[in-house]
Amino acid sequence: MAAATQARPAGKKVLLMGTCLCDAFYDDVARATVEVLEHLGVEVQFPDNQTCCGQPAFNSGDWPVSRKVARYTAGVFAGDLPVIVPSGSCAAMNFHGNPLQFEECPDPSIDSLARRTWEVCDFIVNGLGIREWKGSFDKPTKLAFHRSCHSRGTNTGEAITSLLSSIKNAEVVPFGQAEQCCGFGGTFSVTFPHISGRMGSLKLDHILDVHPDLLVSGDMSCLMHITGLARVQGRPIEHKHAIQVLRDTLR
Repeated sequence: MAAATQARPAGKKVLLMGTCLCDAFYDDVARATVEVLEHLGVEVQFPDNQTCCGQPAFNSGDWPVSRKVARYTAGVFAGDLPVIVPSGSCAAMNFHGNPLQFEECPDPSIDSLARRTWEVCDFIVNGLGIREWKGSFDKPTKLAFHRSCHSRGTNTGEAITSLLSSIKNAEVVPFGQAEQCCGFGGTFSVTFPHISGRMGSLKLDHILDVHPDLLVSGDMSCLMHITGLARVQGRPIEHKHAIQVLRDTLR
């Protein structure tokens, strides 16, 4: 994921990619992203004609459709501004998946989007240079941080861990097999639901073993999968996206 680690534009004016999951299920994650960035003095612009990054079609192998969606998205987010995404998965689609599917048909707009995309916590730490978060929990709080597969090879996991660990009264607790996939995988969970469910249940077992007060991730899709299984199995767990934790601990 070279595009995730090479020099990318940063600054106090950005474009926000809200993602389909924010639109359909996690609108407060988009709201928290705006609130946190504005707290940091960043002007956030939200192109209202944005749609999907194209990842579902890409993961299903329908690259002609995925390329069509990607070209549209690149047009919506054209320009020089950083593109901020509250999702390691969708961010990785921009800077990793798109370059893969356009290897044989290069498109400057796709390259531009890849070079300007940041996952939001990566942007806060490595774009804005903020290493510590001046927030606080009201009481000692144990956080289990799930690092998503799509954030591997990027700075996102370390950025989130750094910010969470610096919050007053927060303790990020390790759990078993933390690097294993939660089993969601987008269309994988639809194509192989039983395998996906078993993987998610195993992940949930390890998380609950450390008795966290809160499950945190940088990916809404992982949270949706893990907590959905937890709810169905009668062992629910409190959860938040990392950007919601940053927003809420400021209060």
